[in-house]
Amino acid sequence: MVLEPIYGRTQTEPMLLGTVLVLVQFDVCEEIRLDQLRTILGLKMVTQAHPKHQAQGYVHYERPPVVEAIEELVLESGERLSGEIKYYDYGVLSIIFRLPFSGDWDLLIGLASRWVWDVDFAAQAARIVRQKTELAAAAMTKPYAESLSEDYLIFHMREIAGAPMAKQIVSEYSGHIAQVVRGDTVALAEAEIAEVLQSRISYYATDLAVIGWNAAFLYDTMAGAETAIQLLEYTNSQLLEFRHYDRLLTRELDQVYTQLEDGTGTLARWRLARSATQLHTTLLEVAELTEHADNAIKFLSDMFSARLYKLAASKVGVPDYRDLVTQKVKMAEELYRFMVDQFNQSRAFFLELTVVIILVIELIFLFKGTPF
Repeated sequence: MVLEPIYGRTQTEPMLLGTVLVLVQFDVCEEIRLDQLRTILGLKMVTQAHPKHQAQGYVHYERPPVVEAIEELVLESGERLSGEIKYYDYGVLSIIFRLPFSGDWDLLIGLASRWVWDVDFAAQAARIVRQKTELAAAAMTKPYAESLSEDYLIFHMREIAGAPMAKQIVSEYSGHIAQVVRGDTVALAEAEIAEVLQSRISYYATDLAVIGWNAAFLYDTMAGAETAIQLLEYTNSQLLEFRHYDRLLTRELDQVYTQLEDGTGTLARWRLARSATQLHTTLLEVAELTEHADNAIKFLSDMFSARLYKLAASKVGVPDYRDLVTQKVKMAEELYRFMVDQFNQSRAFFLELTVVIILVIELIFLFKGTPF
């Protein structure tokens, strides 16, 4: 029997069946009022992710995003990708493009390499985001002049010829998986393959997830992969948020350092009050936004999802950016205390100077014999 594959060349038996997902996210504002957005656009909430297993717990969004279908994306190569956009209440817009896949490992490796290195999905998605933010402007709080973006590829294979177990897949196809995750068409060294496969996780003997910093390989059913896809989406949105906090704090700290270098006199210290207030406001905003993003998703008794999230977060760099933001928050707090101390010294000096001036005036009138 000859099959016409969904993507690629004609072949006798497709070794792989699944879907390739392109995730592109933009940080557009501090908050999106989802109830108001639904009223504006007439959209519905995304369904909650089902648990990986039949336990009572699962991945749960505190405020599920609003989901809207978007126009089909047609690449120069002729590939046609369906898509949807999700609006998260913490100010992130997430676009997901999907391409059904049917083919062999070489075809998947070639697609991965081309999409990782040659196709600018962020530019394609930016046009859609600009249109959507204009429509949703009334529901957005404090829109950003510049939007940071993150993109990520997910290669979800629901069928592999022979229905192998996860252990067998790792044994026989580890090199191919590593190439897909890294987007490399050249065979990788054994040490590099081992490095990629270190970031793998399975719940059943029949499923497998290999997480990389810019792409992931999933072998699972449609329902089973849903949780992993949502967690990868959430993890990348967290990375995007921490990148925003890092840029915000860097800008504020640069302004403070510049002001401190401009002068250390009494008047300069007096002007620090306004800068200290602004810096403290920024610290409160970062704390509030961080808590908002961190609490957006809950793991209700599902320890596997929690482990999967921790693995994904470590691979894409969330802990690194979180630590960087934490360090800058500490620096900002120390600077804030220093600026407040400097201002208090200036105020104390001003009060003492005022008292001295009053005493001098009183003495002058006293010696002149004129009552003050």
